[in-house]
Amino acid sequence: MPRFKLTIEYAGTRYSGWQIQKNARTVQGEIDRAVRTVTGRKDFELYGSGRTDAGVHALAQTAHLDVSTSLPPDALARRLNDELPSDINILHADVVPHRFHARHDAVARRYVYQIARRRTAFAKTYVWWVKDPLDVGRMREAAAAFIGMRDFESFAEKAPRAEPASTLVLVERLDIADDADLILVGIEGSHFLWKMVRRIVGVLVEIGRGGLDASVVDELMRDESAVPAKLTAPPSGLFLERVFYRNDRRDAPIRAITPLS
Repeated sequence: MPRFKLTIEYAGTRYSGWQIQKNARTVQGEIDRAVRTVTGRKDFELYGSGRTDAGVHALAQTAHLDVSTSLPPDALARRLNDELPSDINILHADVVPHRFHARHDAVARRYVYQIARRRTAFAKTYVWWVKDPLDVGRMREAAAAFIGMRDFESFAEKAPRAEPASTLVLVERLDIADDADLILVGIEGSHFLWKMVRRIVGVLVEIGRGGLDASVVDELMRDESAVPAKLTAPPSGLFLERVFYRNDRRDAPIRAITPLS
C-alpha cells in the first residue's frame, strides 16, 4: 500500500475546520469522501499535519494518505479534484516512504493573517477589516515579545474534556508587513494552540489601535488573563501558509494572499 503526501489548498469559509466531525462539514471529511469514491476503498488512512479551525483557510496544508490503488500520483490528484468541491484543491500528490508522517515530521508551521484597512467587496471572506487606524510601529514593537519559547496559556482556548496539555510554544518569527491596503501578520513556530494565532493578532490590533500598551504582552505571558480571549480575531483573515519539513527553505518573505490594490 503506497503512502501519498498530499499538498492541499482550501477556502475554509464553508467548513467546520479540517478534522472530521460528526454532523459537521469539514475539509478532511470531503477528502475522505472523495478517496472512497475514486479508489473504491474504505480501509485507508488520511492524516493531516494539524487542525485548522472553522473558517480558517490553507494555502498548503499537508496530509499523508495510505490507500491501496494502482493510480499514479498525478492521476490520483486529478481524480480526487474531480470529486472535490471547488473550494478544496489537491495541489500535489507524491509517493513518499512509509516513515514519512505529515504531523510528526513537521518541524514548523507558518500562518499569515490579513488585516484590511478598507472595506472590500471581493475579499471580505479572506480579511479582517479593521476600521480604526492602526499604528504598525506599535504592533511591531509588541510583536518582538512573542518570539522565543513562551507560555501561551492566556492565548489558548481550553478544549472541552481534553487532557491538560503543555502551553509552551516556540515562536521563531513574527513579522508585520505593509502591503497597500493590507497589514500582514506572519507567524512561524513549532506548533500552535487552539485559537492562539487569532488571539495574538487580536492583541496586536488592539495595541495598534492604542487600546493597549505595547508592554502588555509580557504581562499577558506572565499571568493568566482573559484579555486575549476577548480580543480574538475572526477566522476569515487566517491562512495556514506552509508546513515545513526537514531541509525545506524557510526564508520566503511574507506576502499578500488576496492583494487589495
